[in-house]
Amino acid sequence: MSAPASSTPNANTELVQRSLASVWHPCTQMKHHEQFPLVPIASASGVWLTDAEGKRYLDAVSSWWVNLFGHCNPRINAAIKDQLDSLEHAMLAGFTHAPAVELAERLSRLTGLGHVFFASDGASAVEIALKMSFHYWRNLGLNGKTRFVSLQSSYHGETLGALSVTDVAVFRDAYAPLLNNNVLVPSPTFDGKGDGDYPCCLECADAAADVLQTLLEERHDEIAAFIVEPLVQGAAGMRMYHPQYLRRARELCTEFNVHLIADEIMTGFGRTGTMFAWEQVSTSADMRPDFMCLSKGITGGYLPLSCVLTTDTVYRAFYDDHTARGFLHSHSYTGSALACRAALATLDIFESDNVIVANRAKTRRFSALMTPLRQHPRVSNYRQLGVIWAFDVSTSLADFAKRIFAAGLARGVLLRPIGNTIYFMPPYVTDDGEFLLLVRQTLAAIDEVLA
Repeated sequence: MSAPASSTPNANTELVQRSLASVWHPCTQMKHHEQFPLVPIASASGVWLTDAEGKRYLDAVSSWWVNLFGHCNPRINAAIKDQLDSLEHAMLAGFTHAPAVELAERLSRLTGLGHVFFASDGASAVEIALKMSFHYWRNLGLNGKTRFVSLQSSYHGETLGALSVTDVAVFRDAYAPLLNNNVLVPSPTFDGKGDGDYPCCLECADAAADVLQTLLEERHDEIAAFIVEPLVQGAAGMRMYHPQYLRRARELCTEFNVHLIADEIMTGFGRTGTMFAWEQVSTSADMRPDFMCLSKGITGGYLPLSCVLTTDTVYRAFYDDHTARGFLHSHSYTGSALACRAALATLDIFESDNVIVANRAKTRRFSALMTPLRQHPRVSNYRQLGVIWAFDVSTSLADFAKRIFAAGLARGVLLRPIGNTIYFMPPYVTDDGEFLLLVRQTLAAIDEVLA
């Protein structure tokens, strides 16, 4: 599946050397690149990334979960090019423009929530939701509500506020002295038992919700909000759980006057089989979250954009003659016209192509193609929700994730395991042949690494 080699055989090496000399890469111990070289990407199309020498890699992780409709999608390309000819950016403080207004209106209709506050990335959206919740209670005179509750193994971002509600040691431990003392509750995640369409048990959900109930009963006066990744804890290893937990959590937060923040940064825009994961919890207005954080797939993988949607009740608590009671948070590129236009084009594709329904049929076919991996003797805890597939590999290799990453690249597939967990989250435009290739090459990579 490789394209012809470039006429400049050292193109990759040169670009890698320049990158190592000038770029500090994210989520990376840079010294590891002495053994695991960077991959210089020169172009991309559909599900394929192509390096400077013409080798192609199937993007099985949607470039960190952002790409929905393939690289260089012609419809999103056209929308951005059209927007460039009229308005690239104008500050959203004191001004407005059509792309931001239209996107806010459409997201509001999709979620049932009210005003939209735009930002640049997922962690920024989480920061905004946390600050809004705290400030809301302060505006109401409830100054004691200063803590936040999150799930064990949760991940909500790596800025300090987002990291304070994150429970992934590799990200959090080095910065522990800087983080607020928030509260963790047990996660209701996957335990290997089947229950309907969800690879988890109802009993796990209720047991975890009981612990949340006890906490809120005892400490609701000091808790501003409970933040949660609906149905899937991504960075924890695609740990999935039953929607019953979120139903209970919503009811408890309402009962004890605590906000519920749904972090749909990864789960939004169709990843779990519905437009938003929360739709599998309830579509009732009184069961909606108080805040919803969105990012990643919102622009189809094109441009940085995130947002927080909240209720009219929250919005009204900031609406006042006094400036200090307003929400004085800002980003220079808030509501970028280009990014909003890319997001509008992404939503257009969802509507015109009936993507959610089409993905359900595709998911059934792809899940059948997963059978050889599911039956591998070293594979366990296979789980699938929407267009997310994950499984654990039994091995004592401390560097298993790095080895699988390298073995996958050698076979033309981009995998990014989380510990011993391998997952697939490919773009929605992946076809049956490409998915079958992904399965076969992943099998070969596993067998090589475990040999």
